[in-house]
Amino acid sequence: MAKSQLTLEMEDALYFYGLEQGEIIIEEVSMPDEWGIVDTLAFRSKPDGTHEWRCYELKVSKPDFKSTAKISFIGNYNYYVMPKPLYDAVKDEVPSHVGVMVYLPFAIEEMVSESLTKGSLSIVKKASKQELLVNEGQLMNSFLHSLFREVRKAKKLEKGLQLYRSDELYRELSKRYKGFDVHHSDKNFLETFAEEIRQDAVTELRDELEATTSEYRELREQMRQRRRQTEPYL
Repeated sequence: MAKSQLTLEMEDALYFYGLEQGEIIIEEVSMPDEWGIVDTLAFRSKPDGTHEWRCYELKVSKPDFKSTAKISFIGNYNYYVMPKPLYDAVKDEVPSHVGVMVYLPFAIEEMVSESLTKGSLSIVKKASKQELLVNEGQLMNSFLHSLFREVRKAKKLEKGLQLYRSDELYRELSKRYKGFDVHHSDKNFLETFAEEIRQDAVTELRDELEATTSEYRELREQMRQRRRQTEPYL
């Protein structure tokens, strides 16, 4: 399911918040056994060599908050991240040991343009520390697998489309084509793409024809020069 714009904005704010706190932070981490998926998991290494794990669950609406989907609060500190209006509506339903961070969108356009995010996060309820509910080795293994997934995504982005198989590209183009208005050519990007391919093919064939014609002329001139050197004038 596609994420809402508000969810994406909260993810960005949470990511940069984690960076400021010295955390390594990753989204959508699959937990072992029956613990489901953590929306965002953060790892913090303390000066004494110990580790802290923070789990964040992002909620944008009351139905989302009351969803029966598994809440994977298995970290040392566990937080809901939500807009302030939603917190005001559900704050009495938040478990006592779970903290809450509210998302506050910037109201001033200048702040939005100068910032890396469109809003900020504020802790309105602190989480109580608890023991990990899963083995830390398993937790670290899931964390590293998710980090590797993001590295693969980044490498594909850096390398461009060359790392994708043709069938993968075709499936993606087919998905994007659905729902487009075929009566408006400016929206029908597949037809535009196909036309560009046809034009590129025509241009390439024309260039090949010109190159072949040029080579033919050179060969014909070379043969004429040889005849001049070996054949007597009549």
